[in-house]
Amino acid sequence: MSSLLSKLGGLLAHEYALIRRVRGDIQYINDEMASMQAFLGDLSSAAAPQGHDRRLKDWMKQIRDVTYDIEDCVDDFAHRLSHDPGGDVCCAFVVSNVYELWTWRPRRNIASNIAELKVRAQQIGERRIRYGVENPKNGGGHHGGHATGFQAAENQQTRLEIVGTKKPVGVEDDMKELGVWVSLQQQQQPVAATSPHGPSSSSSQAEAKKPDQGVLSIVGFGGVGKTTIATALYQKFGDQFDCRAMVTVSQSSDIEAILRSILSQVMPQYKDGNDQQRSSSGITLEKNRLVAAIGSLWPKGHPGDEQSGGSTLEITQNLKKHLEEHSYLLLVDDVWSASMWEKIKKSLPKSKRGSRVIVTTRFQAVASACIRDKRDRVHKVVVLSGDKPRELFKDESEISEENFKNNIPPRLWEICGGLPLAIVIMAGHAACNPDRQLKEWEKVCTSLLPDSAKGLSQEGVTKILNHCYNDMPGEIKTCSLYLCIFPKGCKISKKRLTRRWMAEGFIGEKDGLSVEDVAETYFNHLIRRKIIRAVEHSGNGKVKSYQVHDMVLEYIVSKASEENFVTVVGGPWIMAPPSNKVRRLSVQGGDSKHQKIMESMNFSHVRSLTLFGSLTQLPSNSLKFGIVQVLDLEGCKDLKNQHAKEICKMLLLKYLSLRRTEIEKIPNEIGKLQYLETIDIRETNVTELPNNICQLDRMVNLLGGNKKTRKALKLPQDMKKETMKLLRILSGIEIIEGPSTVVADLHHFTDLRKLAIYKLNIINGGKLFRELSSSIEYLGGYSLHTLIIDDESSEFLKSLSALSSPPKFLNALELSGKLVELPEWITELDALTKLTLSVTALTTDALHRLSKLPKLFSLTFSLTSANQDPEIATTIWVNLAHSDGEIVISAGGFEELKLLRFSAPCVPVLSFLDNAMPKLKRLELRFSKLEGVYGIENLEDLDEVHLRVHDEAGDFTKFMVDDIAITAREVDKGPRITVDQYHE
Repeated sequence: MSSLLSKLGGLLAHEYALIRRVRGDIQYINDEMASMQAFLGDLSSAAAPQGHDRRLKDWMKQIRDVTYDIEDCVDDFAHRLSHDPGGDVCCAFVVSNVYELWTWRPRRNIASNIAELKVRAQQIGERRIRYGVENPKNGGGHHGGHATGFQAAENQQTRLEIVGTKKPVGVEDDMKELGVWVSLQQQQQPVAATSPHGPSSSSSQAEAKKPDQGVLSIVGFGGVGKTTIATALYQKFGDQFDCRAMVTVSQSSDIEAILRSILSQVMPQYKDGNDQQRSSSGITLEKNRLVAAIGSLWPKGHPGDEQSGGSTLEITQNLKKHLEEHSYLLLVDDVWSASMWEKIKKSLPKSKRGSRVIVTTRFQAVASACIRDKRDRVHKVVVLSGDKPRELFKDESEISEENFKNNIPPRLWEICGGLPLAIVIMAGHAACNPDRQLKEWEKVCTSLLPDSAKGLSQEGVTKILNHCYNDMPGEIKTCSLYLCIFPKGCKISKKRLTRRWMAEGFIGEKDGLSVEDVAETYFNHLIRRKIIRAVEHSGNGKVKSYQVHDMVLEYIVSKASEENFVTVVGGPWIMAPPSNKVRRLSVQGGDSKHQKIMESMNFSHVRSLTLFGSLTQLPSNSLKFGIVQVLDLEGCKDLKNQHAKEICKMLLLKYLSLRRTEIEKIPNEIGKLQYLETIDIRETNVTELPNNICQLDRMVNLLGGNKKTRKALKLPQDMKKETMKLLRILSGIEIIEGPSTVVADLHHFTDLRKLAIYKLNIINGGKLFRELSSSIEYLGGYSLHTLIIDDESSEFLKSLSALSSPPKFLNALELSGKLVELPEWITELDALTKLTLSVTALTTDALHRLSKLPKLFSLTFSLTSANQDPEIATTIWVNLAHSDGEIVISAGGFEELKLLRFSAPCVPVLSFLDNAMPKLKRLELRFSKLEGVYGIENLEDLDEVHLRVHDEAGDFTKFMVDDIAITAREVDKGPRITVDQYHE
């Protein structure tokens, strides 16, 4: 309702557009809605844990419906009367009269609708009194928490983390027993030691034996921890297998998509679709070897990715061809039918080197169907008992020892009946109410479960979820309901979600924080509440993507349907919307059954459309283009250039995502979308923007190009005219010398937070060179936080040291290309948390300088095949010669570094001395040739080493990887080693 009130205020300001008496009606509606918002806020604060009675729910539904209809009317007003008559003072009278005559009919229609809505608002207010809907009273057992609203400034998260796999609580004995089963009977060599053309000779004896196959079925009801156990087994023992894959099935019937997902994971990972040649092998590091190692990895062909496409039969044949000669571990999560399991099982070949398949399911029938051999087994997961519920609650709530001892009653986890999901959700509830006292928590327990009862049943999870939902502040409730837009089991980008929150008007500036920062605090609050779970962190230590547990998502879908907040079509839960007016539509499937459901819906009120799959799933001519504000077609098939012209008719669009579609051109009509704030055309074939896009003064996020391939977006010439001054993210652009006008002057983007230049090639000392250098220096003094530059010539990178005023507020910096010398001012970046540099800058001295950065969280040295220059090999060789042939990381410095990555065709000798990098958690190496890694045992905090090896790496590299992996397995408390293949 907050967004509606702001729109009504804006409407009242348009004197020119209002006809007589309408202004009074709008003012009445505005005042009435403000009163209703305050009343609903009081209801939310005083709500009893069990929720509201039916009369109150019905009255709240009426308020929601009239609020939606008023907002539709206001948006229709903006759509149909979007032009201010304006004009000179001398002719204002004539222009005003002409404008009134020209717009008489639409203004009359809108006035009529407003009058009807005023009457409806009056009737709703009267109906509350007539049917005895009482004023809110303080609900027992539900105190504090959100009554005063959400304090965004107090909920900022400053801790940076790396997502790790937590050991399941309470199932240590089961994990030990199941771990014995998952391990192959014969000792298998890691993936790097296995030739892609067949097994190594060291496994010839194992091949002579009967293949060691097996299926483990983990069965139990929802929320009991099946996936947690299965994932822990997969993570712990995955490095013993040549190939690994995990896939979520749920109620999906698309066997082709499931098998394609498995194939894409077990095959070596491709980058840019380019084929590579085998690299040379050897032990001593010499210049000619290094040149050969790097030069042999430049693209020689373009085989495409036919192996991951094709029909079900073709995919099955490719699986057989690859997996027969390799050991593999497969995790098939959440299987709902025995028939689907049979289809998957028939598509999996018997490996000559052994295989393990872990299946999780809620149904005993599916578990029984998995038993076909004496090696197969079923493991039933039961609820936690003894001290395990307390241990899990304490671990998840992260409450201080003193607070836990004095204010948290044991009954708070006892009422959860030992169900892990319920315990985790309740722990999140406690974490978000740290000031609540013991007596208040006891009232909560009593309201959820009478004293006579021992513990909640499985259905009681819904009761706990409902209680925790009612406890949330109103704005957080709204954002949580929005989670059901995305399909079950999906890994969702945090930025995709938060940008959509902002476009929907759920979030505004608060407590002195920008709207982006407020969105971040809302997101972090949902993580703390355990409503969502972080599954991936970016290099800056912040959450990159998340997932929602299926039982939590089921509750959210039900709640969103009840409130007609989101309508989901094609998901696993079939819930009829309470109204045929669809406000937000998420299409997650398109078979005949779902098509029938959509035919009965009224799409004229859709303000948000999200489509997963094909554009053909959507009924034709079903949308009233005028009021759609969020259009998310990311990954949508069948989207063509002609569709982009239709999209440009949606004049109120604020968020438009065409990411990973086949679109090739943005039409000139894009200039009509005056409300557009975000356009995402990353990973498309769009390489140039029309000049008309510069007319979009509300543009905040302009996202283009492809980060992996470095395909970039050319800026329009009109960008020079100081337009789009609100721009905060400009990502994926190119600045290259050429005959056409090129934009490099970015001074007027004083609000810019992120600048990402994927392709830079300009003449040293030229006009573009001076403009860009001056722009970076100027913007660095404002709000620029992230700077990414990929310089093909390296001349611009060299000039950065000459900046008189370096960008000291940066928290993320990436400099790619032939970077040799670090900028002099780099050690002055006290706020820097993420740093990515070309491997050409890697020396022992450079590392020593970088070790002084006080907040550095992640450090990456990389070299991609896009940088095709033999001079790079010479540069690397010279650097190593200056470092005596190895890179030494000594003690001292890097006090906050937790992630260290090297990605290059050839990774030199790395030596970690005692007490080096004291907080390092994860070490990632991606290479075709590895000279050696020594002193890993000196990294006391190291949890994981991830080795990604080229599928045609040399024998010495394979031997080195084998030695690292085998040594790590022999140490119980050492870091976990994960070995993967890639193909460039």
